[in-house]
Amino acid sequence: MEQQDLNKRLLLVLVFAIFIFAGSNYFFPVKPKQVSANDTNVSTLTKTTNRVAAPTPVGDTLKPKTSLAVTAETIVTVKSDIYSLSMDAYGRVSQVELLQDKYLDENDETAKLYDNVSSGTKYVRPLAIRFSTAALDEEAAKTPYVYTGSKEVDISNGPQTLTFTQTLSSLTLTKKITFYRNGKYDVEVTGSTAADFFITPGHRPVSDKSMYMLVRGALIKTSDNLIKTIEDGDMDKAEEKYAHAKIASAFDRYLASMFFDFNQGLNVSIMKDGEDDPLIFVHGNKHLAFSAYIGPKETEVLKSIHPELVDAIEFGWFSFIAKPFYSILLWINGLVGNWGWAIILFTLLIKMLLFPLTYKGMMSMQKLKDLAPKMKALKEKYKGNPSQMNVKMMEMYKNEKVNPMGGCLPLLLQIPVFFALYRVLLNAVELEGAPWILWIENLAMMDPYYVLPVLMGVSMWFQQRITPSNFQDPLQEKIFKWFPVLMTVFFVYFPSGLVLYWLVNNLFTIAQQYYINRMYAKQKANAIATHTKKKG
Repeated sequence: MEQQDLNKRLLLVLVFAIFIFAGSNYFFPVKPKQVSANDTNVSTLTKTTNRVAAPTPVGDTLKPKTSLAVTAETIVTVKSDIYSLSMDAYGRVSQVELLQDKYLDENDETAKLYDNVSSGTKYVRPLAIRFSTAALDEEAAKTPYVYTGSKEVDISNGPQTLTFTQTLSSLTLTKKITFYRNGKYDVEVTGSTAADFFITPGHRPVSDKSMYMLVRGALIKTSDNLIKTIEDGDMDKAEEKYAHAKIASAFDRYLASMFFDFNQGLNVSIMKDGEDDPLIFVHGNKHLAFSAYIGPKETEVLKSIHPELVDAIEFGWFSFIAKPFYSILLWINGLVGNWGWAIILFTLLIKMLLFPLTYKGMMSMQKLKDLAPKMKALKEKYKGNPSQMNVKMMEMYKNEKVNPMGGCLPLLLQIPVFFALYRVLLNAVELEGAPWILWIENLAMMDPYYVLPVLMGVSMWFQQRITPSNFQDPLQEKIFKWFPVLMTVFFVYFPSGLVLYWLVNNLFTIAQQYYINRMYAKQKANAIATHTKKKG
C-alpha cells in the first residue's frame, strides 16, 4: 500500500473516531433505562423516592433485605460563603447548593447537586445508613434522628460539629459530623452496641444534564494505589468489594461526593441499582470514622484537603495522557491567569513538541506527491505481479531517500492527543464560568454566537487547500471535502474551550504547512540547481 493511501486511511479513521467518540451523542442520544416496579433483581437499591435496600452479609455476598420509601424534612442548613448544605431528619445530606457566581446557570440560579427532594427523585442521598439485620434496618428506616442544635449553622469562619442521634429498640446510633468551609466534612458514626451497618456517599451528583460523552459513576482508589472506575450503566456484577480503599467517590462531570481515609482505609462494597449504575457502601460496626468531601472537583481545593484527593479527578480512557495535560494546563493558567490563553499556549507547546515528527511527515508527503507519476507507472508496469511491484516501490523509496511511513506517526499521535484534550477540556471544572475574550463568558459552554465553530470550519477548509493530496478514490475525496462542514456542525454544540483548541491547532498547522511547503520548494530548487551544475 503506498504512503498517501495509508495516510488517507488513517485520516478516515480519525474522522470516524471523532464522529463516534464526540458527535454520536447528539445524533443518537442514549435513552435512559426504564426500571419496572416489579424488578426483583437483588441488587436493585433504588426504585422510588429515596428507597435504598439494606445490604446484608450472606456468606461473602451483600444482598438487600429491605426497601422502604422514606421522605424527610430539612432539620438543619449548614452554610459557608461557598456552599449551602441541607441535612434531613434521617441524618442524610438532602441537598447541596454551590453559591459561587461561576456556578450560576443562565437564569442566575445556584447549581444544585441533586434533584429537588420534593420532585420524587429516586437517588440515594449521602450519609444514608442501612443495617444488615432486616428487622433493625426496617425500624431505622421509620425512625427519625434527633438534632437539638441551631437550624442554621454558619461555618464561614471556622468548622462546626453537629450531632444527630437515632434511638432504636436495640441500640442508639450517633452521627457526629464536623463541617468545613471548603466542602470537607469529618464523619464519626457510633453505636451503643455492635451492629453491622453500611453508609453511603450516595448516588453521584446529578446537576449536569448535558449529552456529552462524560465519565460518570463510581471511583475507587484501592489500598495499592490503583484507580478503579465503574461508569453508570456498566456495573455488570451484582457486587464488587475493596478492602482498605483510600477513596470512594460517586462523581459526575464536575462534582463528586466522596469518602476517604488514607490511614486505615475503607471497606467498600459497590452494588448496582436497577439501571446498572454503581452505588457505594462503606461497612462499619460499632464505630466508624472517616473524612468526606462534597462539591466541585477543583484541583487546588482537593489538594489543600489532601494531595492524594486529586486522584479522584478522572478523565476516562485516556487518563494516562489527560492527567499530565491537565497538570500542564493548570500550570500555564497559573502563569497567565486566563484559561483561554492557557489553551492557546498549551496548543502551541504541543505543536512545538511534535514539530520534528510533523516536519519529517510533511516533507515525506511532499516527496511522495512528486513521486506519484513514478508510482503510477510502476503500478501499471507490474499490475499483474504485486510482489515485484512492492520490491520496485521499495527500491524507488530507497533511491529517492523517502520514508514511506514518515507521514503516519504524526497522524497517529493526533488521535490520543485529541481525545485526551477532549476529556480534559470537557471535564475540568476550572473551565466552568471561565471567560476568555469579548463574547466568550464561559469556556465550558458552547459559543453563543457560533463564531469559534465557524472559524474552526473555515480553518479546516483552508488547511485542506494547502495540504498535498492526490485522491484516487472519489468517495475519500467527497468525505474530505465535506469534513470541515461536518466538524463545524459537531463543534457548534461543544464547549468553546475545546473548539478554541481545535481552531488554534488548525492555525498552527496551517503555519507549519506554509513553512514546510516553502522549505521543500527551496530544497527542490537547490537539488535541481545542483543536478544542472553537475551535468554542465
